[in-house]
Amino acid sequence: MKVRFPYFDTIGMPLLGLAATVLFVAEAKRQLRKRTRSKTERLKENASVAALALPALRLLLLPCLYAAARQAEKSKFGVLYWAALPVWIRYPAGFLLLDYTNYLWHVLLHKSDLLWRFHNVHHIDLDLDLSTAWRFHVGENIASAPYRSAVVALLGAPAPLVLFYELMFEGCTAFHHSNLRLPYKVEQRLSRVMVTPRMHGIHHSIVAKETNSNYSVIFSWWDRLHNSLLLHVAQDEITIGVPSFRDPKEQTPLNLFMIPFKHQRAWQLPDGTVPEREEKFPRTRLAP
Repeated sequence: MKVRFPYFDTIGMPLLGLAATVLFVAEAKRQLRKRTRSKTERLKENASVAALALPALRLLLLPCLYAAARQAEKSKFGVLYWAALPVWIRYPAGFLLLDYTNYLWHVLLHKSDLLWRFHNVHHIDLDLDLSTAWRFHVGENIASAPYRSAVVALLGAPAPLVLFYELMFEGCTAFHHSNLRLPYKVEQRLSRVMVTPRMHGIHHSIVAKETNSNYSVIFSWWDRLHNSLLLHVAQDEITIGVPSFRDPKEQTPLNLFMIPFKHQRAWQLPDGTVPEREEKFPRTRLAP
């Protein structure tokens, strides 16, 4: 299995690093949501999770996706080959389909009790910023490999497209997890096409119906298509995290690794109440 991707590693990764640096500085200067915890403490915690997750992403998931694409190419297998589309249509169509199937995977992460055990580690962060974009349990990245590889094979997505999509996937994930306050009108227009920080901030709310919305990764169209779009919640009204994990002392590296293997808690605050919010505005109206 091929594990070295020169263009991805020598061009793509430095560009991602540059984008992350710009976002890191920008979110510090233009903060969208007030922090509840020390940034330094969270950086250490999230880095400890990423230390296992990122190698799995690069050394397992990416090679699996590429191998699936190459095998489909050799056998002329997959929807995009069967449709006999010209290259100038096959690549954009493949990009959209890859993004749509990742929307479905994200929904599955929330709906499956088993997968949620791992995805929950991402959500129990008590603040949301750039570092949260890489706070994924290594088990979640491993679990995604069979699903995403099968999707690549069934679509017949070209291998170069798969690598390009992964770069865009990671870049957009960093962007919409950031705590960057964009001008409201700019983000209002942008959210019609792609996932933005305000849009994804709602997805990390402790209110269940808000967490179970805004699943899209790059394009926001999939949430509109499936009526899972929710934009009306103001950022200063959002409490980030999961209601049953409010104690910062539980955010230790060892505990974060072990959470999927422990008894799963009900979606409620420590006092037993379930967070709710009355809908005051249309769901698809972006709140400040």
